[in-house]
Amino acid sequence: MSGLPAFAVGLCDDAAVFPPGLAPLPEAVPAHLRHRACAYGELVGPFVLAAPALGELGPLLGELGPLLGPGGGLDLVVTVPGGPEQIAEVARAVEALPVSLRGLEVVVPAGAAPAEFFAALDHACADAPRLSGVPVFVEVPRDERRAEIVSRLAESGRRAKFRTGGVKAELYPDETELAAAIKAVVDAGVPFKATAGLHHAIRNTDPETGFEQHGFLNLLLAADAALGGGAESELAAILAERDGAAVAARVAALGEERAAAARSRFLSFGTCSITDPLTDLLNLGLIPDDIAGAVPGRREGN
Repeated sequence: MSGLPAFAVGLCDDAAVFPPGLAPLPEAVPAHLRHRACAYGELVGPFVLAAPALGELGPLLGELGPLLGPGGGLDLVVTVPGGPEQIAEVARAVEALPVSLRGLEVVVPAGAAPAEFFAALDHACADAPRLSGVPVFVEVPRDERRAEIVSRLAESGRRAKFRTGGVKAELYPDETELAAAIKAVVDAGVPFKATAGLHHAIRNTDPETGFEQHGFLNLLLAADAALGGGAESELAAILAERDGAAVAARVAALGEERAAAARSRFLSFGTCSITDPLTDLLNLGLIPDDIAGAVPGRREGN
């Protein structure tokens, strides 16, 4: 056991191969395995890979056999950018790999009606027995389809994925939009994950791009507030909070029960760097200092 607090366990999905990190797969997978073996390893969730790259994974895992541990497999989440029609291909590819599939993240194609999308998703999953029991996340589009998609997620027992940033400023939802999305899924009982743009624990303005970036701890507290019946305006204020000490104090005050409840809704977030969020948490005093020596290249104040 790492001694990590409840809110931090499994918080960071390893999306090292995605922008802006774009780590080469032969470097990213061994780095992921090393992270999982470190003192802070419980912070790190599955490795995330896009469906088209699955063909590159088999030979690499064959070479990395000793690093894969006693189970001999890689915990993997697969993103499915082509929508439900790509799921059969993913199932075939995964069947031949030494992996434990921890989730599918399926994109809703542009212009697809929610009813048609979910019918296609149901059909694709039913035709792929290998995927039975694998959590399916639906990437909720930022348009008028959101309310119906959230409703159908609740009916089907599937999960939501929100994009919270990207390589352009317009890809970042503001705090009002994100607050509405979080409240919608929490009220509907739909667990969610987030990806893109969550480079730091606290809401910030990126000094290089000028982009307004959400903080992953702000999202955690927003999920907690939504569970407590908070209004969208309260959630928006939490998402906009930039005082790191204040946010850290609120997170520390959650306690194990509330933290676990919040994490049952905000499941994880994808990050192209494990060390950046880890360093933020260390510098905020939220995880034990005795793992600091295991963090590659850590500098105070990162």
